[in-house]
Amino acid sequence: MAIVFTIGWVGSLWKKRREGIRPSPYQLLIGFVTDFFDTLGVGSFATTTSLFRLGKIVDDEKIPGTLNVGHTLPTILQALIYINIVEIDLWTLWILIIASVAGSYVGATFVSRLSKKFIQLGMGGALLVAVSMIIAKLLGWIPSGGESLGLSGVNLLIGIVGNFTFGAVMMIGVGAYAPIMIMVSLLGMNQKAAFPLMMGSCAMLMPVASYRFISSGKYDARAALGLTLLGLPGVAIAAWIVKELPLVYVNWLVVVVVIYTAVSMLNSASQTEDSQIKSD
Repeated sequence: MAIVFTIGWVGSLWKKRREGIRPSPYQLLIGFVTDFFDTLGVGSFATTTSLFRLGKIVDDEKIPGTLNVGHTLPTILQALIYINIVEIDLWTLWILIIASVAGSYVGATFVSRLSKKFIQLGMGGALLVAVSMIIAKLLGWIPSGGESLGLSGVNLLIGIVGNFTFGAVMMIGVGAYAPIMIMVSLLGMNQKAAFPLMMGSCAMLMPVASYRFISSGKYDARAALGLTLLGLPGVAIAAWIVKELPLVYVNWLVVVVVIYTAVSMLNSASQTEDSQIKSD
């Protein structure tokens, strides 16, 4: 999937080469920082959105597509690393990954047609949901989970519905890591099993969703390329060299920045006149 995505994206970038697709140093730095901390469990969508808005480098309407396209290859690398080192039931892994891919296709089809105002409203709300989950994690409100490495019966059905939903709403800018971690814990699975599941789900759904954003042109090519080019080494350094860091203070900083970004996004939406869903 990584190879197919790369070929398709490079072809699209080649057509845009005269428009200028070389990332700025700031865009490259965002890629390294967000994917470095993403690999250690902080998440990348909320932090990337905040940095994009602080630097005013990506139009709000193109942020969802830029997040998905730019973080695709770094996320695939994360998945390859964690699926290789963390044990999980393969049946559960594949069934839930397929559900998230299906959800992402539906979600990307819908989001790629939304107007700027709806995207601002959706992302503002999504950021508030994301920051609520980060706070719940920091305060220890998320259950520790059980010892199971897989799901069956009703729990598997709940997991399928959950991952389909997470894949769909991820297209508006809600990172799937925290929701999957919470779902896995509530269903009695070992929390470590969430890593291959959440990274595997995102690695498979993001290329599929990114196709919709690339074909519609609703993403920023320079910013997305910046996320990828330094995001890949960021993942490698975090996973193979750093491996683990005390991230409590980093997470609280993320909470403050994301709340500010969410309020700013919702305020921008209140000042945007266009509120119609665009037709194809």
